[in-house]
Order: sequence, then structure tokens, then C-alpha cells
Amino acid sequence: MENAGYEPSAGGARPDWIAVDWGTSALRVWAMADDGTVLDRGRSDQGMGGLDPEGFEPALLALIGGWLPAAGTIPVIACGMVGARQGWAEAGYRPVPCAPLALPLTVPPVSDSRIRVGIVPGLSQLRPSADVMRGEETQIAGVMALEPGWDGVVCLPGTHSKWAEISAGEVVSFRSFMTGELFALLSTRSVLRHGLAGSGDDDEAAFDAAVLDGAARPEALAARLFTLRAEALLTGLPAAAARARLSGLLIGAELVAARPWWLGRDVLIVGDDAMAGRYGRALSAMGVTSRTLPAERAVLAGLSRARALAARESA
Repeated sequence: MENAGYEPSAGGARPDWIAVDWGTSALRVWAMADDGTVLDRGRSDQGMGGLDPEGFEPALLALIGGWLPAAGTIPVIACGMVGARQGWAEAGYRPVPCAPLALPLTVPPVSDSRIRVGIVPGLSQLRPSADVMRGEETQIAGVMALEPGWDGVVCLPGTHSKWAEISAGEVVSFRSFMTGELFALLSTRSVLRHGLAGSGDDDEAAFDAAVLDGAARPEALAARLFTLRAEALLTGLPAAAARARLSGLLIGAELVAARPWWLGRDVLIVGDDAMAGRYGRALSAMGVTSRTLPAERAVLAGLSRARALAARESA
């Protein structure tokens, strides 16, 4: 575990609170000072998807136990799928338009008196289409904390990518796309998997062309996907090019569907991995300039805002 060797700072400081981002497949924790300094961090693969309700507290304590005081209670502020119906305790959804964060936080029961856990609620909408988000609202709150007064669109790539319209301090509307999950399923469970295995970096030129193809003819997506299989058999299409084209076709189709969110808008991508880079490259191919904010910076800024709200309520 990354925090197994945690030691207090030279001045003997312990965390003032603990930040938690708990997704379906991973748990990330940060030991935080009240001024926003990260004192230590940890990560495990104990995501929500592999735990029952009784397993959440032990999984959390396995990572943060070395940070806890001998006496007293430390606040733990969590976001993500930990608050799902199948998670530790359901945190519910707040309908948009609304600020991305608000009280109350959901407080699950714990047996260890050294921690008090608060879970951030998600966001929902019924119109123009039914949608929900959980975890991304905290990153959006982080964007708003780091970019005061900013209006525009936040793109949050991931398994289920989100496009959220931000105005006057509120999330006005948002739209989710299963692009990341579709890529994972098609590349590992479909007939296309046979032509995608192999090493080597993805082909950027192939990706750029596929983005434009996917955006220009989204109605032909299913047929264009099978072309990858046929070309692998008939022309020996390299795996790197096939992966790039699969990604480009899916993201291109997403971009044309998300046009009302990004057209003529200031776009900020939250992420720091290859997927965030692909979205920035795809937007550039569509003639859109975007900026990128690291995901960790956004989520910690958002969790810090949630911590401040909770602290004011209990003061």
C-alpha cells in the first residue's frame, strides 16, 4: 500500500481531514491539511464493484489506518460510487440546475470512532433526457473553485464520459456517453478483439481521420466498426492503427452528438491520462480549442469545498 510507511511531518502534524475518491474499480485517499496541502496519499483496487456494504469500512481503514489519531475523530469526505445504491450508503441525487455541491452529506454508520464519513450526493436530470452523475459533480465543483466565475462546458472523459454546462455557479444540464465502456467491450469481448491485440503506440494519424469519419457519418458507425475486422483479415491492418481507429470512430460519434455542448463554448477537459489527451486531440480536429485540468487537482479542490461546507454546518 502506498501509505504503509506514512510518517507525520517534521512538526508532528497529522491530517486535518481525509479526502476519498471511491470509484467502481479503485479507491484513492489523500491525507489533507486544512490549507489544502496533500500530506500523503494511497490507492487500492478495493472499488465499490467488489465490496458489499460491510466491506467498505475495512477497505478504507486498511489504507488510512496509519493516519488516524489515537484519540478523537477525523473527518473523511468521500465522493464517487461509494454513494451509489449498491455502495456503502446511498447519497441520492440532486436535480439540476443546481450548484454542484450542497449539504447534507450522507453519513454511513461506522464502528471505528476515529472517523466520521460524509458522502457527497450526485446530480440528476429528467429533461431534455434522463441522466445521472456521481463523482463528476465533485470534479466540477473543483473546476469552479479553481476558476471562479467561469462559465462554459466541462468535459469529463471516462468509462461514461460527461459533458456539463456550467453557468452562474450552477450545473445547468449535462449528458453522459458510454464511449469508454463501449471501447472496452468492443476491444475485449467482440470479434474486433482479434485485430486489436499487440504492442506499440496508437496511430495518431489514424485516430484523427477516424474522429472526422465518426463525426461526419455517425449513422454508419456499426458498419465502420466491422471494417476494422475486415481490414485486419484482408490487408493486415496493424493493431495500433485498429485501436486508434476504434477510439476515433467512437469519440467522433460522441462529439457530433455532444455538439450543442461544445459548439462556440469555452471547453475544459478534466483528466490527466491518455483518454483526456485523445478528447483534446479530437476536439482540435473539429476546430475546437480546449484546456485540460488534471483530474486529481479538480477532485481535491471539490472535496476541499465539500469539507468547508460540512465544517461550517457543524461549527
